[in-house]
Amino acid sequence: MDDRYVDFDDVLPHVGEFGKYQWGLFAALAPFCANMAFVYITQIFLTLTPDHWCRVPELEGVNLTQEEKISLSIPVTVDAVGTVLRDSCRSYDVDYAQLLQDGVSSGNASWPLRTCREFEYNLTSTGDYHTIVSEYDWVCGRGWYATFAQVMFFVGSIVGGLLAGYAADRYGRVPVLCGANLVAAVASLLTVYSQSIVDFTFYRFLMGMAFDNCFVMMYVLVLEYIGPKHRTLVANLSIAIFFTLGDIAVPWMALALKNWRFLSALTGLPMALSLFGYICIPESARWLLSQGRVHETITILKRIASVNGRTIPPQVLKDFETSTLKDLQIETSSVTAPTVLDLFRTPRMRKITIFLIILWMMITIAYDGHTRNVVNLPVDLYLTFTLAAATELPADVFLVLTMDRLGRRWLGFLCMVMCGIFSFVIIAVPAGNAGGVASTIIIARFFVNVGMNVGMQYAAELLPTQVRAQGVAFIHIIGYVANMISPLIVFLRTVAWFLPSLVLGAAAVVGGVSTLFLPETLHRDLPQTMEDGENFGSDQRFFYFPWINGSSERTRLGMVPLDPLDQQPSFVRRRQGRASIRGEIYRSSLLTRHRKEVLYIPSAD
Repeated sequence: MDDRYVDFDDVLPHVGEFGKYQWGLFAALAPFCANMAFVYITQIFLTLTPDHWCRVPELEGVNLTQEEKISLSIPVTVDAVGTVLRDSCRSYDVDYAQLLQDGVSSGNASWPLRTCREFEYNLTSTGDYHTIVSEYDWVCGRGWYATFAQVMFFVGSIVGGLLAGYAADRYGRVPVLCGANLVAAVASLLTVYSQSIVDFTFYRFLMGMAFDNCFVMMYVLVLEYIGPKHRTLVANLSIAIFFTLGDIAVPWMALALKNWRFLSALTGLPMALSLFGYICIPESARWLLSQGRVHETITILKRIASVNGRTIPPQVLKDFETSTLKDLQIETSSVTAPTVLDLFRTPRMRKITIFLIILWMMITIAYDGHTRNVVNLPVDLYLTFTLAAATELPADVFLVLTMDRLGRRWLGFLCMVMCGIFSFVIIAVPAGNAGGVASTIIIARFFVNVGMNVGMQYAAELLPTQVRAQGVAFIHIIGYVANMISPLIVFLRTVAWFLPSLVLGAAAVVGGVSTLFLPETLHRDLPQTMEDGENFGSDQRFFYFPWINGSSERTRLGMVPLDPLDQQPSFVRRRQGRASIRGEIYRSSLLTRHRKEVLYIPSAD
C-alpha cells in the first residue's frame, strides 16, 4: 500500500459519507439559503408600486367621497377590450371651484390636462403599507427609480461574484461566506435610513455584491463533505426546501410588518447572525489541500469521523498525505491549463458555448422576470407569489424523477417552451378572471423552475473538465448581466400591461429552442479535455432521444483519471465522469480554478 494513490474522496467513506456530522451541515444550510432568498426577494416588496393618482389640492376639504373626487379630476381611457383605465400621472387642469358651483360631478375628456404634483395611493394593493416608492413618490416621471435600483443590484452581483471568487481562492471559503453575509446585513440595515434614490441604489448595489455569495460558499462546502451518492439529494433538497421557505416567508413578513423599513431591518438580522458560522463551519477541504495545508484537512476529517462514530485507518491517512503532497508538486510544475477563451477557438466547442450562453440568459430573464412580474398582474399578490414560489419543491421532485430518464435536451426544450406558452396565455385570460391569471402564473413559474435547474446542470456537463469551473463561472456572470435586463422588461408595464408577459414568453421559447442545438449528455461520458469537448455529441442526430436510444450506448465503467492533468505515475481509481452531476458543480462560479477543486462526478447508473 506504500504507493497507493488516495485522495479526499477515497478517505471520505472512512469518515462517514452521510452521518451525524453531515446532517448537521445540511441543517446549517438552512439559514444561509434563507438569507439568499431574503437578499433576492425582499427588494421586490420594498419597491412595490401601489395604485396611485393625482392629489388635487382644490378638492381637499370639499364634501365629496374619494370616488367622486376621482371621477371629477382624473381622466380615464378605455382599452381595446373595454377595460376602463384611470390615468395615474395626470389630472384635469380646470377651475374646480367653478365646476362644483355649476354642479358638474364628472370629468370631460376635452378638458386640458396637467401632470401630477402630488399623489394619493390605494395601499390595499400593497398590503396596506407604504413602500419606499409611495413614501417618496417614485412614480410617473420618477417611476424608473425603483427599476434602476434593481438593475444596480445585479451590477453589484457581477462585481461581488468576481471579488468573491478571487477572495475565496486567496483567503478561503468561510471568510468569504461570513464576509458576504456581513455585507448583506450592513446593506440591509443601512437601507432602513434611505432617503433618496442615490443612497437606496448604493445600498442595493452592496446587497447585490452579497447575492449568491452569502449562500453558495456554504453550499459548496457542504457538498464537499458529503459522499457522491448523497450529493444530488442534498443539492436538490437544500434549494427546494430552505430557499423556498425563505422565498415564501418574505411576502408574509412584509404583510405582517406593514413597514418597508422594518422589513429591511428584520431580513438583515439573520445575515448578521451568520457570522457565528466562522466558529463552527469547517473550511473547504479542497481549498486547504490546494494551499498545501494537508494537516488541517486531516484534523477536520478526524473530527468528522469522531462525530460519525468512525475511525480512519492510519495507513489511509498516510497514503492520503503522501498522495496530496505529490499532487501539489505536480501542480506547481504543470503546464499552463486552458482558459475560458479556449471555448471559442474551435467550431463545435464555440457553437456549444454560444448556445449555452443564450440558454442561460433566456432562462435567467424568464425566471427573474416571472418572479417580479407577479406584482403587475390583477391577482392577490401575496397568495399568488407564495404559491408560485412554492412550485420550486415540486419542480425539483419532478426533475429528480425525470432528468436521468428523459435527458437534458428535450426536457429543457419542453419545459421552457411550456413556460413561454403559459406566459402568452396570461395575456389571453379574460379581464377579471383573477383565478385564471393566478393559475397560469403558477404553471409558468413551475416550468421555468424546472428549466432553470436543467440549465444549471447542462453547462457543468457540457464544458470540458479542464475549463469547467471557469466556464460555468463565466456563464453565471453572463446570467447576472441578463438579470439586469429583467427589471427593465417588467418596467414595460408602464407602456402596456401585457408587454412583460409577452417578452418573458418569447425569451422562454428562445431559451427552449436553443437547447435543441446542444448535444445530449445523458448516458454519455463527460468531456475531459478540450479535444473531448470538440468531439462531444458529434455522432448524435437532431432527433436523438436518450430514453429510446440510450440503453444501447451505455459502456462499461472503468478506471480513468478524474482529470487529464492527473496522467502521472499514480492514477485515481474512479468511475468515469458520466451524467448526472447535478449538485456537484452547478453554482460553481465559486470553485477555484485549481484542478483539485473539480468535484467528484458520480454516475447516473
